[in-house]
Amino acid sequence: MNILMDRAQPDRLKRELGIGGATMMGLGSMVGTGVFVSIGIAAGVAGPAVILAIILAGGVATCNALSSAQLAASHAVSGGTYEYGYRYLNPSLGFTAGWMFLCAKSASAATAALGFAGYFLRLIGGSLDLMPWIAVSAVVLFTLLVLGGIRRSSWVNIAIVSITLLTLSSFVFCGLPTAVAEGKDNLTPFFRSSEGSLPEAFLYATALMFVAFTGYGRIATLGEEVMEPRRTIPRAIIVTLTVTAFLYVAVAVVAISSAGADSFANAPGSQSTPLELAARAMDAPLLARVVAVGAITAMLGVLLNLILGLSRVLLAMGRQGDMPPAFGRLSAAGAAPAAAVIAVGGLVAVLASFGSIETAWAFSAFTVLVYYAITNLAALQLPQNDRLYPRWIAVTGLAACVFLAFWVPVQIWSAGLAVIAIGLLWKRVVPPLWR
Repeated sequence: MNILMDRAQPDRLKRELGIGGATMMGLGSMVGTGVFVSIGIAAGVAGPAVILAIILAGGVATCNALSSAQLAASHAVSGGTYEYGYRYLNPSLGFTAGWMFLCAKSASAATAALGFAGYFLRLIGGSLDLMPWIAVSAVVLFTLLVLGGIRRSSWVNIAIVSITLLTLSSFVFCGLPTAVAEGKDNLTPFFRSSEGSLPEAFLYATALMFVAFTGYGRIATLGEEVMEPRRTIPRAIIVTLTVTAFLYVAVAVVAISSAGADSFANAPGSQSTPLELAARAMDAPLLARVVAVGAITAMLGVLLNLILGLSRVLLAMGRQGDMPPAFGRLSAAGAAPAAAVIAVGGLVAVLASFGSIETAWAFSAFTVLVYYAITNLAALQLPQNDRLYPRWIAVTGLAACVFLAFWVPVQIWSAGLAVIAIGLLWKRVVPPLWR
């Protein structure tokens, strides 16, 4: 009998999220670091061709999103692909998915915290040397918020997403005149490379932008807390992905047409605050301040949702026995897995204290591509009655993830493979000590 079916049913979290709440959770995870930070990093690698990289990354993400949606609809428990791997594949692949999710999204959460700190310091005129300290403070604050439960977190998330969408709409609208006037010069040559060959730079940029689209996975990892999961999860994921893809392309076109890709790559603070620099290039200082405020709220939204998603995966791993059993228990009120939330907050705070945005984002790219390769592999094992979409979608997503994973710098994917090996060694040696 399947491993998941054999074990005793754990206490369940409360189902409190409908389509609107789940969609807002997804948007809070996706409309943040990806648009306010990663577009700048990817533009520094591939120049204006990052616009095509966004479209390609969105296509790959769509395949993965549909695989995630049908898996989450058929097996709606907290844990995402960690649970799907155990149920439909085998314990080693299930554990690898959970391990990669923890690594990838902890790095993404640290990037979000650092991005928040960068925009915040820009807004108040502070020194960027203080970024790690501000980032760690934000992680501590939002860890305490998540401990309060999903409903309180959801209301904060709705407010954050609303401000962020308004900010990005203002950026696109106000930047259009400059984009039209300067676009011809700033978009040519369209294909350029700051490192390696053109294909290498383009595919690396695509891998970087793919991470920006993976916030929809937060909806799947919260599957246990969603009402009517078979109906709610697929719709929320598809709506989230569609809105985000449109925003990313619009913002990238306006930003690069107005300011040029070189400003993303070479200006001081370009990795941490690219859209604020683009707004300054439009000779719109008030817009730059509005962008900074929107970026601050967006990064905090990403941080909130990543701590939520990470803690739910750690909850699932604690229930399974791959992590200490304390992580698999809920608070007395059933509102949150307290030990898992605190552990995740501590890990993200440590990563944020190092202060390197591009390295954290590139490492997240490799590990999350491995995670979604396993997602698609699990989707291929779904029984016909549980399948919502054709098999070719999962096949395409699997092939694209494996291909893109090895276009990040060799030191990054080498480190990623080493982390996988360490995780599998952990699974073999440590969990038997407490089982």
